[in-house]
Parts: sequence; structure tokens; C-alpha cells
Amino acid sequence: MRQFGLIGYPLSHSFSKGFFAEKFLKENIVDAQYENYPIATIHAFNSLWENENLEGLNVTIPYKKEVIAFIQHPSTVVSQINACNCIRQYKNEWYGYNTDVLGFEKSLLPLLKPNHTKALILGTGGAAAAVEWVLQKLSIQYQLVSRNNQANASIFNAPVVNYSALNEDMINQHKLIINTSPIGMYPNVQEAPLIPYEAIGSGHYLYDLVYNPAETLFLSKGKEKGAAIKNGLDMLHFQAEESWAIWNAAIPPIQ
Repeated sequence: MRQFGLIGYPLSHSFSKGFFAEKFLKENIVDAQYENYPIATIHAFNSLWENENLEGLNVTIPYKKEVIAFIQHPSTVVSQINACNCIRQYKNEWYGYNTDVLGFEKSLLPLLKPNHTKALILGTGGAAAAVEWVLQKLSIQYQLVSRNNQANASIFNAPVVNYSALNEDMINQHKLIINTSPIGMYPNVQEAPLIPYEAIGSGHYLYDLVYNPAETLFLSKGKEKGAAIKNGLDMLHFQAEESWAIWNAAIPPIQ
């Protein structure tokens, strides 16, 4: 039986296991299993591969950076943004990928309009790095927003400002606003990033990487002002399918 899984800690709310269980059932894939591996320390990584049937892993918080030390063949994206969320074993060596990048790009594009040329990225964590990569690829100018001004937060040396610096003029200039922080995630559904929502209009596109709840307060406030809104569920689906493609390629793809 081919074995795949997810490492992280804790893993009480794993999207991946349910996704792959449903996928295997719908597609009549009977020779594969997907399990959660809630390892309390990254030092348990090597012992997981004592299971000779284990072929690939997804990686989530808090190990997306720490796991790179074990990877002999990181992709260009992994090396650039210092985050790995997909691993494939091939001939006793590990290949590392970041499928969040592809997932976010595919999810973002359907509602993207010609006027979305400047963006605000709310948050400066690992997810923000994936968003940065995509916006660079799409030639969209952006600025990061953080509760703390972190000089080294941006992988491309983009400016980082505090939420307190946001005003209506900045919101008007940046028609694409992407929340990469956990603000508003269940159970804290009454929270939202502190931005001037009164400046949001019909030309804005608000994207929230949070998908539980399906409509966060951030998105709800945007919708009230006529903005296009999107949550992160599609992104998760796309990145999971990309992981499956990587695991099933004849040889590990070079990215």
C-alpha cells in the first residue's frame, strides 16, 4: 500500500487527510493511504521514513522552514522563499517543493482585473512569502503590512509598514488586498485585520487565505462595500492536487 501523509504539530484540524480520503474514494484509488503524523519535534522526521511504503509528505506549521535542512533537492521556490510544504522521496533522497505558490496563483487569477496592479499583503509569515512570489511573477507591485515592522520580513525587500500607517489613500491606491494572517480564523470569527474598510469600493479585490469560516469578517466587510472576495479553499485544493501530481510523476519534477 502506497503511503502518504502530513507532518505538523498539532494536527487537530487537518484539511489534507479529509481531502485525500475523499479523492481516493471518488477516483477509486485503492492502493494509497494518507495519514496524519503529528510529530512534536522535527527530529522525528527521519524515523517516519522507516516505513518503506512512505512515498511523500505534506508539511504544515511549524515545520515548513525546519524541514528544509533534511532536503537534498529543494526547488527554486523553496530555496527562495525558505518554505517547503511538499516532499517526495526518490531513490532514498528527498525532493522539496512549495505547492502553496501554484495553489495561490490558480486561485487568485479568476477574479483578477486589469486595475489590480498594486496590492497590500496583510501579514509577514510563511504564507506571505508564497504570495510575494506570485505577485512578483504577475508583475503586481505590493507592500507588506505587519503589526510589527520587521526589516527582514520580505523575501524581495518589499517595504513593510505597520497597520497604523494605513489610511484611506493607501487603500484607494491598492485595489488588491490579501490577508495571509490567521486573523478571523475560527473560532475567532469576530476579528478582522485593522484596515480602513470605509475606503473599500467596487474596484477592490479582497482575498483571504483563511477558509474557515468560508466568509471571514474581513471578506464580509469587503463584500458590503461591493468588492470582489475570495477565500483560500480553492488554494488548498489546487496545492493538494499539485502534491499528488508530484508524487506520481515518473521522476521528481525540477521546479
